[in-house]
Amino acid sequence: MKEHMAQFRFYEELNDFLPPDQRKEAVNYSFNGCPAIKDPIEAMGVPHTEVELIIVNGESVGFEYRLRVGDRVAVYPVCESLDVLPLVRLRPEPLRRTAFVLDVHLGKLARILRLLGFDVLYRNDFNDEEIIRISLAEHRIILTRDRPMLFNKIITHAHWLHSTDAEEQAVEVLQRFDLFGRVQMFHRCPVCNGFVQPVEKEHVLDRLEPLTKKYYDLFFKCSDCGKIYWQGTHYDRILQRLERIRRS
Repeated sequence: MKEHMAQFRFYEELNDFLPPDQRKEAVNYSFNGCPAIKDPIEAMGVPHTEVELIIVNGESVGFEYRLRVGDRVAVYPVCESLDVLPLVRLRPEPLRRTAFVLDVHLGKLARILRLLGFDVLYRNDFNDEEIIRISLAEHRIILTRDRPMLFNKIITHAHWLHSTDAEEQAVEVLQRFDLFGRVQMFHRCPVCNGFVQPVEKEHVLDRLEPLTKKYYDLFFKCSDCGKIYWQGTHYDRILQRLERIRRS
């Protein structure tokens, strides 16, 4: 079978998935037959979950487009803050109810996102199959550092985190999904993801240390796990950290 050639160019953070010599360059791709364009994109190392827009010869196409000889392909990353309509959107719709499920390596990020008020499912014993099942069943966006998982064809909404630092990851998530305006600090429990609500001091007196009883009057309680919170000496430090993330 005769081998054909097309040219691909990947933009912005999609280059992180490519070998160094292919980044920010037009790359020739050899192929046989007429493969769906999703296949060469993933063969070159870019998960379909990271792609939002494909332009072939100046026209937007879907993943099902069949690659042809001489095609010039531009591939752009997902940006939930950018509405690409009336161009071809590659997944049904953005998840405007923004909820996440995180892989086992992202415990620190889970805590930060919960402190920022976002709905985050995390357990340190989740396997890939559970994460994907939860994502599809509950319409949650997968956040992961595990590239191979993102090549699973049934995943619709996911993001591979570029940074290994939890604070930088939080900023990356806020930017990627345009969430700065949705921050509601201290509305969720960082331990279990439940909602945190005010509670009368007399209702939790038996759970407080003597000095806490003496110096603090404003308390909050998680509706799920029952953990008690107050604005202790650690509060200002956490608040400064969250404000630093939000200002980014």
